[in-house]
Amino acid sequence: MDDDVIFSVVVGSRAYGLATTGSDTDRRGVFVAPTAAFWRLDKPPTHRDGPLPEQFSWEVERFCELALDANPTVLECLWSPLVEVITPAGRRLVDLREAFLSRRAHRSFAGYADAQFRRLDPERPKWKQAMHMIRLLLSGLHLVRHGEPLVDVRAHRERLLAIRRGELPWAEVDAWRAALSAELSAAPSVLPESPDRERVEEFLVAVRAEHLPAGLA
Repeated sequence: MDDDVIFSVVVGSRAYGLATTGSDTDRRGVFVAPTAAFWRLDKPPTHRDGPLPEQFSWEVERFCELALDANPTVLECLWSPLVEVITPAGRRLVDLREAFLSRRAHRSFAGYADAQFRRLDPERPKWKQAMHMIRLLLSGLHLVRHGEPLVDVRAHRERLLAIRRGELPWAEVDAWRAALSAELSAAPSVLPESPDRERVEEFLVAVRAEHLPAGLA
């Protein structure tokens, strides 16, 4: 693991409780670029792949931007039960996770699920994609009702895996999707109107200060 990583989790089927024989281990993480690197014309990367297979990481500022926009993938990282790396800065990031939440999640989770639905061909559906569409709606509905995304969906495991295996008729899958979409649209939300950008910015400034060159911190 790179020494600039402050937070790394397992996501995907293993975190969702949907792993089967042969499932990959998908990892997502957050790294911190040296603060002095931002003083140059060529800025540090906002993300990177690896070093392990199926691993992807965001630079901390990009991660915060996506979380403030209620990006489902990023928010679910903060609630993953499978944490592999967490430094003191990573712990502060996780402790801040409620500050990222807002009613934007209604639009983002519904929008991502709808985008997946529009790419599905009812005549030849990609069943794995259909399963994740439903899972995303379940996660978003739980978020607006309870204030955290539903990462572990083992309560729905058998039905979701039946979708993945193509054992449920498309009409049944679509009916479940439509019902969840309607619930998500109408659900009263426990989420605040806006995220707490001030707290997030305080965290980010503190992280940047901690990664200044020696003698400037």
